[in-house]
Amino acid sequence: MRFLRHSVMGLFLLAVTAALGLYAAFLISAAVQQSLSQERRAPPARERVFAVNVVTAELNAERPELVGFGRIESRRTLELRAAVSGRVISLAPSFQDGGAVAAGDVLVEIDKADAEATVQRAEADMMDARAESRDAERALELAGDELATAQSQAELQERAYQRQVDLKARGVGTEALVEAAELTATQARQSVLTRRQAVSQAEARVDQARTLVSRAQIALDEAQRDLDDTTITAPFTGTLQSVSLVEGRLVSANEILAQLVDPDQLEVAFRVSTTQYARLLDDAGRLIPADVTVTLDAAGAGISAEGTLARASGAVGDGQSGRLIYAAMQASAGFKPGDFVTVTVREPAIPDLVRLPSSAMDSRQTVLVLGAENRLRELTVELVRRQGDDILVRGDGLDGQQVVVGRTPLLGEGIKVRPLTQGAENATAAPDPAPDLIELTSEHRARLVAFVEDNGRMPSEVKTRVLSQLTQPKVPAALVTRIESNMGG
Repeated sequence: MRFLRHSVMGLFLLAVTAALGLYAAFLISAAVQQSLSQERRAPPARERVFAVNVVTAELNAERPELVGFGRIESRRTLELRAAVSGRVISLAPSFQDGGAVAAGDVLVEIDKADAEATVQRAEADMMDARAESRDAERALELAGDELATAQSQAELQERAYQRQVDLKARGVGTEALVEAAELTATQARQSVLTRRQAVSQAEARVDQARTLVSRAQIALDEAQRDLDDTTITAPFTGTLQSVSLVEGRLVSANEILAQLVDPDQLEVAFRVSTTQYARLLDDAGRLIPADVTVTLDAAGAGISAEGTLARASGAVGDGQSGRLIYAAMQASAGFKPGDFVTVTVREPAIPDLVRLPSSAMDSRQTVLVLGAENRLRELTVELVRRQGDDILVRGDGLDGQQVVVGRTPLLGEGIKVRPLTQGAENATAAPDPAPDLIELTSEHRARLVAFVEDNGRMPSEVKTRVLSQLTQPKVPAALVTRIESNMGG
């Protein structure tokens, strides 16, 4: 009985297990059929939102700056030339390249022996001419007296002739006496003519003597000028350059000895395009006196000076384009003729302009601004000027808009963005970072110091400041870079 009971219980459990297995297989089959019969649906897409930097467009009056490159020139340059030939016997101590001279200083003296001899001969000729003039005047005076005497004699002979005619008419005189008196009167008149000719010759001699005196005076003045030209003086205060003369050398007439430059009257000549030149003209077509800043980077020490536009060149020049403009410099400390400088011209202010980073505009001159729900929309603008990394633009509806900075190909019309505002409200008042300092080896430091000390174009005060920085244990890296760039390494 026990075996039977256990067998029945086993069969029952087996039947239950088989039923559960069949039910599980049915459930799995139904789930598979339901999964195959259902339509697959993609998950809902999420819109991508880009983070962009934006700035607020504000209309302001902007003064564009025109940047060009030019060369320093002197408005007052003189070539010192030898007016006469001869041997140089004396030179001024300051007659050297870079020497400073004052107005009236004697610079060069040429041997005066020949010039003095010429002056003495001219003076002797002048004395002869004046003596001849005095002799001619005395001869003219004597000729005038002789003419007066001859005229008196002629009048006496004429009266004697008239008396003989009267005596003959009364029957007292004879025909022979009348003819003799007439012949004597005729001879007296002939003597008057002769004396007149003598007076005329004396007057001609006086005129010739005066001409001789004038010629002698001209020769004396010319000889005196040649004597004066043996001494060369400085006509104005300045600095000598291109000196090519030593004491004892023979110089020829019109030979260039040096150039005298006025260092206080410098100007800068720089070339601009025709379009840029048109911006610097007033309504009458004349160049406006715009302010300029001239900058020279001399071995890492920036030298600058202010000035104003003065004039423009009269012609374009062969093989050139644009316009050559000259600007007068108000202060010229540290500048020398021939320096290559950077010129910044401040143009007249232009109202209602917006200053934006140049990365905000694309090639089609459009910018992206924030619209409703932070979606982008394009706005067409007019490019007025480019100022380095910035642009000056204007456009309808641009004022007050949030403009996207740094456009990428992913941004366009209708894209939703998350703005990151740039401006003074997000700027932190952080102090200026300290300049990068580096330590120099003794050989490197000595090479930089030697270059600065040998630089003759650097002003003394700038040279002192640079040398003091180079003697410090740590030197600014920017200073070392600028000096090495000027050294060519």
